[in-house]
Amino acid sequence: MTQKLDDKPENNPPSTLNPPPSTLTIDRFGAFVGKHSERLRVSVKGEVLLERPFFGIEHILIVAGGVSLSSDVIRHCAEQGIQISFLTYSGRPYARLISPDLVGTVKTRREQLLAFLDRRGVELGKGFATGKLANQSALLKYMAKYRKVTDRDLYERVRTAADKIDDYAREMRDQAGDQIDDLRHPIMTLEAHAAKVYWEAARDLIIPEVDWKGRETRGAEDAVNSALNYGYGVLYSQTERAVILAGLDPFAGFLHVDRAGRPSMVLDMVEEFRQTVVDRSIFALLNKGTEIKVEEGRLDEASRRNIADRVNERLEGQEMYEGKKHRLRTIIQSQARHVAAFVRGERQAYRPFTTRW
Repeated sequence: MTQKLDDKPENNPPSTLNPPPSTLTIDRFGAFVGKHSERLRVSVKGEVLLERPFFGIEHILIVAGGVSLSSDVIRHCAEQGIQISFLTYSGRPYARLISPDLVGTVKTRREQLLAFLDRRGVELGKGFATGKLANQSALLKYMAKYRKVTDRDLYERVRTAADKIDDYAREMRDQAGDQIDDLRHPIMTLEAHAAKVYWEAARDLIIPEVDWKGRETRGAEDAVNSALNYGYGVLYSQTERAVILAGLDPFAGFLHVDRAGRPSMVLDMVEEFRQTVVDRSIFALLNKGTEIKVEEGRLDEASRRNIADRVNERLEGQEMYEGKKHRLRTIIQSQARHVAAFVRGERQAYRPFTTRW
């Protein structure tokens, strides 16, 4: 779990300098999650592994099989607005538990659906895509700066790749149309060109000891792609929570096409944060020599725990945002609320989140 097994209040008094993470990850097979007074308790076969006040918990992430939840925990989480998310071993979200009171908004969802047919949808689609490209470029520049002295040739190649991605982003911003359907194909084409440049440069920045042929998505069984996909699953769950709390319909997106059961709005919003939250975390693990193991086509338990911990730590990390430093978890929520305010006409424009390098 994200806290050590001896992280009980009597052993470790709470510190204002190092508060517990707001996402609690349950990664032990057969764990039982129950409520004891005003505290959440995790046990396995009667042995208490963790006990923590509900206060400060924003999200519970279930990433193991055989986990049981008491009805008292479910009710308390619903009353407190704590989402419970479930991921498969590969990182694919397959269920969530959340209070129906949090999804009862009407005005925001009506305007969100109408925005698909006008210029608001165009601005949102372009914003999500250009934000993604800007953060791809920023991450390459961030990683390359450490090679400026040690490997000047690699530094120049990666900076050239980042500049090329910036060019694609500018071309994307210049696309004109009245509805997002008119622009989806050119936007996705430019995004695909940028992705090819990004992943080739990223591969060169990973230490030679890591055997990685390149980016694959569906069905990937190698360690690097499996780690990235798992990390995206953790990020997806956090973004889904933000979308729902902002009153948005998670299935009514702009950049990703409609498909039954496909949470297109969540997938749209994830694009701005993949590089800053997940890619940076996974690349750092790999370049530090951390072993990521795949057994029988899926990440082993230790690797899943390590990836979930690193991604959640990154979500607790701070970035400059609107003139101040904020947790990335908070920034995701703010961006979702900005989307909602924009479609309601309460904001004049939507600005994607972009990070500094």
